[in-house]
Amino acid sequence: MQVSIAEALNQLDTNKVKLFEKVMTHGSMSVEIYRPVEVDLQTPHLQDELYMVISGKGEFFNDGKISTFKPGDMLFVPTGVEHRFLNFSEDFTTWVIFYGPEGGEQ
Repeated sequence: MQVSIAEALNQLDTNKVKLFEKVMTHGSMSVEIYRPVEVDLQTPHLQDELYMVISGKGEFFNDGKISTFKPGDMLFVPTGVEHRFLNFSEDFTTWVIFYGPEGGEQ
């Protein structure tokens, strides 16, 4: 399996209303491309997740802590933890990788 950033963005752009698009799955793993607009309204998820920042910069709220991010950074969020992107630039785009069992890895 392989998907490029350009291919993933093209899939996302075909439906202008969506902020994310699933581009790959295998077993419990799924990969999405995510591009929020102005505000990130995420809620906690049922699986562990990794974000790999493609473009843009901003701040990331994760379990009560705020850190800055830039392209190339990787961010981890365990299952059920409150998180969201804050004060991000207009060009912010990230890969999102969900994996493992519902309830997260032990």
